[in-house]
Amino acid sequence: MKLKVDKDKCIGCGQCVSICGEVFDFDDDNLAKVIAEEVPEGLNEEAQTALENCPTEAIREA
Repeated sequence: MKLKVDKDKCIGCGQCVSICGEVFDFDDDNLAKVIAEEVPEGLNEEAQTALENCPTEAIREA
């Protein structure tokens, strides 16, 4: 699975980073970014949870 963060929707709340820090981090503007080109197979469930719990729906599958 590949994910993407829409920077126009992201508010930098950090929900995704706290749920799945192996896939998400903050960029220089304190907005979320995807740090794993492809979500490692063992982290699919956590990455999906982060996607589903984003309050602004800024995360989507690429």
